[in-house]
Amino acid sequence: MHIHILGICGTFMGGIAVIARKAGHKVTGCDASVYPPMSTQLESQGIKLIEGFNPEQTKLKPDVFVIGNVVSRGNPLMEEILNRNLRYISGPQWLSENVLQDKWVLAVAGTHGKTTTSSMLAWILEYAGKKPGYLIGGVPENFGVSARLGSDSSFFVIEADEYDTAFFDKRSKLVHSRPRTAILNNLEFEHADIFCDLAAIMQQFHHFVRLIPGNGLIVTNGREESLQQVLAKGCWTPVEKIGVEDGWQAEVLTNDRIDISFKGEAQGTLQWELMGEHNRMNALAALAAAHHAGVPIKTGIAALAQFKNVKRRMELCGVVNGITVYDDFAHHPTAIQTTLEGLRSKVNGARIVAVLEPRSNTMKMGTWKDSLAGSLKLANLIFCYTDNLGWDVQEALQLLNISTVSSDNLDQLVAAITLATRPGDHILMWFWRHP
Repeated sequence: MHIHILGICGTFMGGIAVIARKAGHKVTGCDASVYPPMSTQLESQGIKLIEGFNPEQTKLKPDVFVIGNVVSRGNPLMEEILNRNLRYISGPQWLSENVLQDKWVLAVAGTHGKTTTSSMLAWILEYAGKKPGYLIGGVPENFGVSARLGSDSSFFVIEADEYDTAFFDKRSKLVHSRPRTAILNNLEFEHADIFCDLAAIMQQFHHFVRLIPGNGLIVTNGREESLQQVLAKGCWTPVEKIGVEDGWQAEVLTNDRIDISFKGEAQGTLQWELMGEHNRMNALAALAAAHHAGVPIKTGIAALAQFKNVKRRMELCGVVNGITVYDDFAHHPTAIQTTLEGLRSKVNGARIVAVLEPRSNTMKMGTWKDSLAGSLKLANLIFCYTDNLGWDVQEALQLLNISTVSSDNLDQLVAAITLATRPGDHILMWFWRHP
């Protein structure tokens, strides 16, 4: 089969391209921005890339056009496909029908932590010898690539995103994931560009829960009222909780050692370097899901001790002149706050310099401007890149009584950071893309 992917350079669609190529399909694709590292990663797989969406691409005559959710009506190639009544399908549906159909799918859903938890889960299965396929919205450092077919395995780990599928399918991507084991990490309001309120997202999670078979398992955050409400709408699958006494728990012994228990029974001690309560919850979810797939808990704990995290998830970039720099991808106030809490627990009283680009659609709309100050309260200095931002960051953060510098000029912002930082500082960057 020849598939031509529209929007191929996104993490999800690029992952589909790699998986399809490994499955023996001919794969070509196009995007508005074809540049490294995704372009080189795809071209190394023998995938031809085309810059832009010229209607002439229909002359490639693929068996099907696979449409990413960055493509909307008015896109010249998409309009030509519609006008000529050519066959097209969304990326999530293509994956569901051509890859996931015969797999034991372990799907990870939630507002925060999907990428890290999916990476942990895939690594535990790999460590246990199960050689899973996976499609993850980031690059797990234990693997080095964001997607793998896993043709010799019956297991497939997928990051089940709540964002919409395509312009012609407004359901969340997660409903295409065919889960047998599902993780519900958390659930807060996000994606204000496509959801009107939290209830609308909860409804999509309810549709997701309705697809999980009775011989499956739901691993859910027992502390989240929104998830309890989702399950109360209807649940036909066994449930295990994390973070509560009647489920999986992690007791902190030291900064790098935690005791794992299930319903009060000790399961083992995990020694690792990841920071923060959010990562402890991610680890519990991954352990529980892997256990459902047949991995002994002690094996899962041993695997997590060797987990190397994910690119751009509190990634240590380096230390220069005594200044430590981290790169992170958080863009929701809750995720920003939990990341800061994790770093603060590690560095104690050292200065933390927060460098933020409010770039997600929800951030640019100003949905989170009233919550942003609370999420940054553990920082000592704040720098904000405000390019194309339609609201006043300084006004939003004025109650913090923390020195805040904002600018829409990146060079000026970098210069200000250079002047303000000193040896012993820790710079934590949340940039949508690498500056």
